[in-house]
Formats: sequence, C-alpha cells, structure tokens
Amino acid sequence: MILVTVMYPAGAETKFDLDYYLSKHMPLVKERWTPHGLSNAQVVKGVSKPDGSAPDFQMMALLTFGSLDNFKAAGKAHGREIFADIPNFTDTQATVQISEILA
Repeated sequence: MILVTVMYPAGAETKFDLDYYLSKHMPLVKERWTPHGLSNAQVVKGVSKPDGSAPDFQMMALLTFGSLDNFKAAGKAHGREIFADIPNFTDTQATVQISEILA
C-alpha cells in the first residue's frame, strides 16, 4: 500500500478555502479515485511546530492507495479534473510525496 501526502504550504499571504476543500474538492477526489484504488482519504490541518511556531503546512490530504499503479491509474483517469479544481480553493502550490506503508 502507498500513502500519497498532498501538503499545502502555510503563510499569511496564501488563500485556502477550507469549506470548499472539505465540501467540494475532497468529495470529488473520493468519488473519482475510489474506483481506481483509493481506500482511505484523511484531511489534517497543521496547527503548530513542537516549539509553538507556525506550521510549514496549513493543510494535508493523506490518500491511501492499494498500489502505486492504482494511484497512477487514478491520475490518468481523472487527474486533470482534480488538479483543475485546485484554484477554486487555494492559490498555493502543493507539495506531493508518495510513501510506502510499512506498518
């Protein structure tokens, strides 16, 4: 299994519409990508670093897929639609990391 982490940078100058993200974007992701192997999707909000300073990322989506091939198939099938929706909730560039789930 793999975990795709989509991280949206924090910063006072950035726009992020949390309501749109939770009510429109994430349901779209789940609807389109579940048939292609998305097994879980979590959204976490950055609160702070251990020293109390501002977090590096304001929002993260944790997307679990059965395999890297599943993720690639999901992206091929609906990636354009998913990525085209991003400007509707943020003006930041997300960082994406693909990780293998070991335990």
